[in-house]
Amino acid sequence: MRFSARFASTTLFSRLGQRYAFVVVAVIFLCLLFSAGLRATPSVLLDPLEQSFGWSRATTSLAAAIGIFFYGMAGPFAAAAMDHFGLRRVLLTALAVMAASSAASAYMTQAWHLIALWGFFSGIGSGAVAAVLAATVANRWFVRHRGLAMGILTASTATGNLVFLPVLASLASSGDWRRVVWVVAAAMVFMVPLVWRLVPDQPADMGLLPYGGDPARPPVAAAPGVGLLAATFGTLGRASRVPAFWFLFATFWVCGFTTNGLVGTHMIALCGDHGILPVQAAGLLALMGVFDLVGTTASGWLTDRYDPRKLLFVYYGLRGLSLIVLPYTDFSFYSLAIFAVFYGLDWIATVPPTLRLATDVFGEREAPVVFGWIVAGHQLGAATAAWMGGVVRDVTGSYLTAFVVSGVTGLVAALIALLISRQRVGASCRAAAA
Repeated sequence: MRFSARFASTTLFSRLGQRYAFVVVAVIFLCLLFSAGLRATPSVLLDPLEQSFGWSRATTSLAAAIGIFFYGMAGPFAAAAMDHFGLRRVLLTALAVMAASSAASAYMTQAWHLIALWGFFSGIGSGAVAAVLAATVANRWFVRHRGLAMGILTASTATGNLVFLPVLASLASSGDWRRVVWVVAAAMVFMVPLVWRLVPDQPADMGLLPYGGDPARPPVAAAPGVGLLAATFGTLGRASRVPAFWFLFATFWVCGFTTNGLVGTHMIALCGDHGILPVQAAGLLALMGVFDLVGTTASGWLTDRYDPRKLLFVYYGLRGLSLIVLPYTDFSFYSLAIFAVFYGLDWIATVPPTLRLATDVFGEREAPVVFGWIVAGHQLGAATAAWMGGVVRDVTGSYLTAFVVSGVTGLVAALIALLISRQRVGASCRAAAA
């Protein structure tokens, strides 16, 4: 499925040359944005589904939890599949799976339908259209401005999740929850022809180099004859021997613990404890999403220019301090707005520096799969915080301890970031394995 024969002579390609990389970024940005909207859908369907079918909160929450699990675990396998089968094939398949599972859920009647469609299928599909996709595109298409490209693409994932939440909630409250799933399915279908026409597997398919690439140093070709599972678990085995992998895994575990795990899951409930209506609290999350687009894009720009370890130290340190301070504020409009703006800027600003370090240590070819396993750590941290926050609230009657503990983990992650070595070890790992 190569592009050279059918697309190389088009006016767009010939005019843009290496700058065509930004066209690819624009299409992938929309894919990630809509996929993030799909991931936000279960949270707005909980009450409507309980009212329509009488399903318990435990049942609907189980489907959401299974979706989060497969969303995280699909990452490293998706990265290896993009290398094995081609990015374009994997992306088109993932969009088709998300569209089909969303549309089919309009006709579900049993609880196991919910678990299968919004747990298993949507989790795997959206897991392939997530951070590992952004990492693969940034590494394949950019040498110069790679951090900026990763910042833009990463921002779309969190921004889509937070910004789509009020929109989907409004559709769900209209009295027919099926409107939500049809809109999500339509968004996935809309992206299929764009990906088919505009996104090749890699620049070489059009006779191009990555943006800013040196003709004297062409990209390293893929190693032949490596199976999907062997590539996925083999990369994990090699990476696990390197301390930098575990430092990155630990810091990204904290990233998930302090963002979508605690704030994303419990922020509305925390505001409710202080008399703030859910719609207003959802607006705060949307505000975070808007500023996340600015903060993560700026983080990518900074990553191209400064030591990513020092950036992570600043990001995690400030995040930890803000979480410790939040429960002691007066929860006025101004204090919450300031927190939303600050936390939005820092929401996933950690992603571009983390990918940069993974690429520095493990090389451009293995970095997306390694990063996929690091993202799995992010989701484990998120799941832990989501569970911990609820338990702390039930036991103590307050979220105070949960937010203070989360803030402390941010401070610990800031210190761990300074321990990460940037020495390239990918080649030595492969030689040792051989």
